[in-house]
Amino acid sequence: MTEMQKFKVAQEAKIIVSGYAFVTKDDIITIVNLNKSDAHTCVINGRGEVLETCMDPIEQVIALKIWKENKEFLEEEIA
Repeated sequence: MTEMQKFKVAQEAKIIVSGYAFVTKDDIITIVNLNKSDAHTCVINGRGEVLETCMDPIEQVIALKIWKENKEFLEEEIA
């Protein structure tokens, strides 16, 4: 993943925690590890179920733990 691609992901992210960018679209959350030179991503639904990933199992556990601890910040504000 190039620096420009990382920058684009970071701009689209709803939040970034510990180098993991969380990009949301509808009920789908894409988690991208910005600390890695290649694409390490995990796609989950709103319940935290992994739909697709290219992260190793330990990295998935870390990413999902960060998501669980911060998912309230990904929710849309209700006016």
